[in-house]
Amino acid sequence: MTQIVRVNVTRADQAKNPYFYIPVTVPAGTTRVDVTLAYPKADDCVIDLGMFDPGMTAYPSEGGFRGWSGGFRDRFHVATDSATPGYVHGPMPAGEWNVILGLYKVPADGAEVTVTVELDSAERPTNPQPERTFPVRAGDGWYRGDLHCHTFHSDAAGSPETLHKAALQAGLDFLAIADHNTITQRRYFHPASSPDLVFVRGMEVTTAVGHANVYGVDEWIDFRMTRPSDAHVLADMVHRKGGLLSINHDKPTIPWDYEFPAADCQEVWQSTWMAWNWVSLARWQERLASGLRISAIGGSDFHQPAKLQPEGPLALARPTTVLWLPELSEDAVLAAMQAGRGYVTEGPKGPHLEITVNGQPMGAAVTAPLHCEAIVRGARGDVLQWIDARGTITEQEITSGDWRGELALLDGAEKFVRAEIIAKASRPWLIEEFTKAASERGELPWQLKGSHLTDEPIRRAISNPIYIDQD
Repeated sequence: MTQIVRVNVTRADQAKNPYFYIPVTVPAGTTRVDVTLAYPKADDCVIDLGMFDPGMTAYPSEGGFRGWSGGFRDRFHVATDSATPGYVHGPMPAGEWNVILGLYKVPADGAEVTVTVELDSAERPTNPQPERTFPVRAGDGWYRGDLHCHTFHSDAAGSPETLHKAALQAGLDFLAIADHNTITQRRYFHPASSPDLVFVRGMEVTTAVGHANVYGVDEWIDFRMTRPSDAHVLADMVHRKGGLLSINHDKPTIPWDYEFPAADCQEVWQSTWMAWNWVSLARWQERLASGLRISAIGGSDFHQPAKLQPEGPLALARPTTVLWLPELSEDAVLAAMQAGRGYVTEGPKGPHLEITVNGQPMGAAVTAPLHCEAIVRGARGDVLQWIDARGTITEQEITSGDWRGELALLDGAEKFVRAEIIAKASRPWLIEEFTKAASERGELPWQLKGSHLTDEPIRRAISNPIYIDQD
């Protein structure tokens, strides 16, 4: 049975609700639904695609999600035994389903949209969802991972298998796959997680005015935010389910334009440093200075290509988040992220940056007087900056490849102490490496200018804060 629906979507529809619903009646006995979307694609006309079953409610919904592909696909299927990447297979309840259109860009004169739905009742098995595994690697120490990447379950060309190979190639210990508005990547990553490479559950809540990663939740999280205050609804949902919420790449071109919620983390470094990360770093600094305690993390936002790529400045794990863990497990990674027990560095082999204050680790709280210590490896000739809520406290030259620095602050510091490694001796080759990679694309990406390459300080590593409590 085939249903064809033609609608005209307008900017008035977009202003009323950026999500446009097309109801579809699915009779009992249906085992597969195929949906095709057609519209006049253009720079000013971009419409996303997804589907809900009768379990959907108004925002925030706890169920009903059957898939999302954004603007990456114009067709999909959902069946009892299989589904297009980004979509959820399983039981097909009878009733009113909805094709959901995301009105991302609508031209001034509107757009004619045609949705074709084909229903099939051929006999099919009902396959279960994958079961989560709980791998553990014993032993405490520093573990390295990437907390933001994508597969073809959202808008990357590459498969989960290829991303897995890329993570092993980079030498990572853990990896969070945060596909846009969907959790179906778990079909591969749940059974594939192992002590060699622990996969962390993730989903990127993706809207037109802000992105946020959800970590450690097995269920889908409703992304259909329409008001600035919905950010607080999102945080409540995530925390109720035992997960962590991180604000992503708060910088051009997709800053966080919602109210600021009770976030656990902030992605202060996304992709190569030159991708405007000084903006997100400054916003994190402002939030810390205001009294918020938010852990810093980093993620490449790598969209895996169809084929495995060589290592380089624009590859997976640029940057890398490094965490001190009592063991390698998903639970340990999540706890260290929330506590701020680590730092962000430029890549899997980037500089090591470990600070303590009064013997306490990053993420802890101490009182004055303060004795600050830093251990830095792999940054000889660069500069270590000590920073509090007022800005830079002092700078120290890193004089060896395995260096220790100390700083005494008898009167304490303002709200926190943290540290950054600023490129000095390494700056020429870092710029050369970046420009060579960028030249393969024909021009500087992300609307960068030459002045950014000459004037912007390049961070090689950023520590989490140690907070200052008042006596």
